[in-house]
Amino acid sequence: MNNSRQRSLSLRRIATALSAGLLLLLGCGWTRAADKVSLIKIDGAIGPATASYIARSIDQAHGQNAQCLVVQLNTPGGLLESTQTIVQSFLAARIPVVVYVAPIGATATSAGCFITISASVAAMAPATTIGAAHPVTIGGNPAGGEEKPDETMKKKLENFSISYMEAIAAKRHRNVEWAKSAVRDSASISAEKALELKVVDLIAVDLNELLKQLNGRDVDGKRLATAGAEVSEIKMSASEHVFQKIWRPEVMFILMLIAIYGIIGELTTPGAILPGVVGAIALILALYLAAVLPVNVTGLALIALALMLFIFDIYAPTHGVLTIGGVISFLIGSLMLFNRADPLFRLSLSYIIPATIVTAGFFVFVLGKGLRAQRLPIRAGAETLLGKTVSALTPIDSHGGRIFVEGEYWNAISDTPVEQGEPVEIAAVQGLTLRVKSKGEQSDAINRRTI
Repeated sequence: MNNSRQRSLSLRRIATALSAGLLLLLGCGWTRAADKVSLIKIDGAIGPATASYIARSIDQAHGQNAQCLVVQLNTPGGLLESTQTIVQSFLAARIPVVVYVAPIGATATSAGCFITISASVAAMAPATTIGAAHPVTIGGNPAGGEEKPDETMKKKLENFSISYMEAIAAKRHRNVEWAKSAVRDSASISAEKALELKVVDLIAVDLNELLKQLNGRDVDGKRLATAGAEVSEIKMSASEHVFQKIWRPEVMFILMLIAIYGIIGELTTPGAILPGVVGAIALILALYLAAVLPVNVTGLALIALALMLFIFDIYAPTHGVLTIGGVISFLIGSLMLFNRADPLFRLSLSYIIPATIVTAGFFVFVLGKGLRAQRLPIRAGAETLLGKTVSALTPIDSHGGRIFVEGEYWNAISDTPVEQGEPVEIAAVQGLTLRVKSKGEQSDAINRRTI
């Protein structure tokens, strides 16, 4: 009996120890997961790739049971459509999202101001700025047209942006009046002033200090425990990184030129294949970017007109008048292709002027000379023998004979007999046989017509 009780007691102790150890391991694992902070870094213009990256990062941080997602932000602005997508992701996030305008000297202007205001916690590093959120473009399309519709569209966009910013600031309990002035008057302030006006929640020198200040703060119904938390950075995917680099006006402009040269090159030299394939790929990419970037349709139309003028001038003898018109049309179209009021999407003259010169040269010298060469008379082959006069090496009749022309011996036939040594003119090429006629026969025909 005593042995049985001792064994039972030993088993209970072992079970208790194992249970305690398991609970300790689970507790440690839970603590490590809970004391984790996810981090992403946005440095550059706000676009579709940025919006996709942020939305994916929010879901991934939630899946990792992170305390919060810190978005380190430094941006001059971006597309309004992408900004709206990011704001919606922030407001629907299942974990707190902290926007940290950093490093020192960074800015959160235009679209960056909307993004910072919409965060669960807005923080800035010293010597950073926020504001200047007056809209310039609508999504991917600039306001255009006559002066009156343009002003009307600008006013509509401004009113929408003000009300949108007001709703975001009110939702996050931030300074609504200043937020509205950032849109209406392009107001811009420093980090210190932003903290004073309750535009942001805190100022932190670096990420470690930010996590210390976030520790113990109640955000979206959750008390953060970020002091000493493990920081896990979520990187951009390969596709997001590539698209973030290529969605630039300069890239679209170059792709458009490659598409033009490639497709025209394939049309003028059928069967080359490579120019057509490269041009088609560049055209698809350019069209995709045109749907994202603020492209002006008038600019595209002027560039298309320039190409038609270049081609017409190749076929029509206008002494370069159409080419001059094409150069002017291409230059103006390139200047109007993107909204030059927005410095973020302004196409530099360092791209426009060389592209205009190269395009004009391509059509005038390369393509023009190639097409003209195709229309020149044949200067090689059997067809070049027509009309030449030679002497008959042997008597020639309908059954055959021989002549020597262009360093080669040819079989020859004639409807009228030709004596050896008599001059004959080559009238036709029939395979490997030449049809000739006597020069004397031609002279008799001319004399008869004269009489």
